[in-house]
Amino acid sequence: MKNFMIGQYGHFDRKKYERDFRKGFYGIEACLLPAEEDLRCLQREAEANGFQIGVHFPLRAGQAKLRDALFMHPDEKVRAEAFARIVDELDYMREIKPAYVLFHYPKPVILDDRVDWQNWRFADPSDYVFESQYPLAAFLERSEQLFAWLTEMGEKYAFVPVLEFDALNRYVYETDVLEVLLNKYPKIKLCLDTGRLFVQQKIDPYFDAKRVIQSYAKYAWSLHLWTMKATDTFAYNHFPALPECTAEQGWAPIADYLRIVRDENPDVKIMFEHRSDLIDDEQLNICYAWVNQLLPGS
Repeated sequence: MKNFMIGQYGHFDRKKYERDFRKGFYGIEACLLPAEEDLRCLQREAEANGFQIGVHFPLRAGQAKLRDALFMHPDEKVRAEAFARIVDELDYMREIKPAYVLFHYPKPVILDDRVDWQNWRFADPSDYVFESQYPLAAFLERSEQLFAWLTEMGEKYAFVPVLEFDALNRYVYETDVLEVLLNKYPKIKLCLDTGRLFVQQKIDPYFDAKRVIQSYAKYAWSLHLWTMKATDTFAYNHFPALPECTAEQGWAPIADYLRIVRDENPDVKIMFEHRSDLIDDEQLNICYAWVNQLLPGS
């Protein structure tokens, strides 16, 4: 379980930390901490217990209207503001020396016009744009700008830049544009989110989650692991991955996802982005043991 992680989103939750974290885990991913004391608590625990801190951008809450930095926005001024905001956050977190900093990508999300996205959660209309309004050439140009800039920032501030897939369109899964960039800028890594990938396959008839995982697992730094159930409705959002939650019952095929990742990248970090409060202590132990069995390298 040396590559396992838990999240601390919204505040430093000591009860969650004491229940969910295990000695030997790689670290904790922090996001949207509202107060300086939350960060200090996390920092003290990391130093005392020898684990790494990762940051799911932004580290601090209340710094901007939107959580995500719109670094690929069509408006040059908005892009410049996004990069400036990231630098401000990197300066602030210098002291905690995060192992990695994760950003949602692409932002704004570029949506396939053919798909009904009403079941995808967006914080604000500025959070997305449709593919018909965002040509492939612009996607390539702004992605390369982002990759080059994040490579520079990663070297300057000593962190691994990680891009977590948000909703994906044809530019990512029907062209080799992104793979070319990942090979050109090898310090840029990815985060694959099992729940997001599963939901997109359920609402997007053109999307194949397993194919995307197969293509991009080799570039992954981390896997955000959680499941949900999709039948006539979506239910059990951010539920922990358990062996009894099978695909035949409508749950995400987590075992299949993990087997693909195991074959491509067995040392990937597993960040349990689940609501552990939905299960008891025995089930949580089963979750950890089952994932560790499926990914023995972890």
